[in-house]
Amino acid sequence: DIGANLLDEMYDGRYNDKQYHPPDLSAVLDRAWAAGLQRLIITAGSLSEARRALELAKTDDRLFCTVGCHPTRCGEFESHPGGPEVYLQDLLAVLREGQAAGKVVAVGECGLGTGEGRLEAGRVRVASVCTSVRARKEDPIRGFLHLRAAAEDFLEIVRRHVADFPRGGVVHSFDGTADECRRILELPQLGVGVCLNGCSLKTADNLAVVSDLPPDRIMIETDCPWCEIRPTHASRKYLSPSSLSGPGGARDRKKHDPSCQVKGRNEPANIRHVLEVIAGVKGLSAEEQLRELADQIYTNTEALFFPPIGVVGEGGREG
Repeated sequence: DIGANLLDEMYDGRYNDKQYHPPDLSAVLDRAWAAGLQRLIITAGSLSEARRALELAKTDDRLFCTVGCHPTRCGEFESHPGGPEVYLQDLLAVLREGQAAGKVVAVGECGLGTGEGRLEAGRVRVASVCTSVRARKEDPIRGFLHLRAAAEDFLEIVRRHVADFPRGGVVHSFDGTADECRRILELPQLGVGVCLNGCSLKTADNLAVVSDLPPDRIMIETDCPWCEIRPTHASRKYLSPSSLSGPGGARDRKKHDPSCQVKGRNEPANIRHVLEVIAGVKGLSAEEQLRELADQIYTNTEALFFPPIGVVGEGGREG
């Protein structure tokens, strides 16, 4: 799972600022490992989250993290007591500490999102991408990039900074059009391509895009605690009965049981949901075919985020 928001307050038992149950992140992680996950990348969307993500990642050999600033949070550059430059330097300090510890594997989540509410001015959104590029130029690392209804600006910035993407990157939570997907895959800077989660698989149009995606350009994530595959999604029909029941079942937050998932709260153990939908839309129904697809996606992920040290290959990949 290359995108898990494990710092969200839902894992502390808080929903919309109301406490419903005790913190249960340890139980969430236990379910993830029991479901077969071998590594998790914790997404950080601000300076404070980057620091917390790194500390959490240090608690388990299977946990890793990103360092960056989400478009909805990039106003923090301006509001930081020391100003934008100090905020950037503080991010870079966390990045370097995390790299030295072998825990920070990407810069992100950074990018553009003009279609989202509560965003800062457009100039600040662009600045968040440029900051990502600058950070990666000083400390070569992969990019964990955000794109939401801003493809033209996003693609133009990535092309302009082609030399600053030495180790590639991935556009996470992709839910764009077939044309946008094609143009992203044509970028040599992005060594893999796109990452899919439940929000990438909501509509019939989404599924049509995924059906044409080459397996060697795909990664998957849960983007938990959000982006679960809901009953109203076009992708729901591809989930197996065992996946729908979930590890340990699910209960309402008001009747919390740490041995069960919480209804309406996604978690890493559900990563198989995304895999099953991708396989389904590609007509891969046999268990052996599902395993082959899983192996390919796992290989893609290792090549970008966990390659052998010291060799950078074509398209930003190491190997």
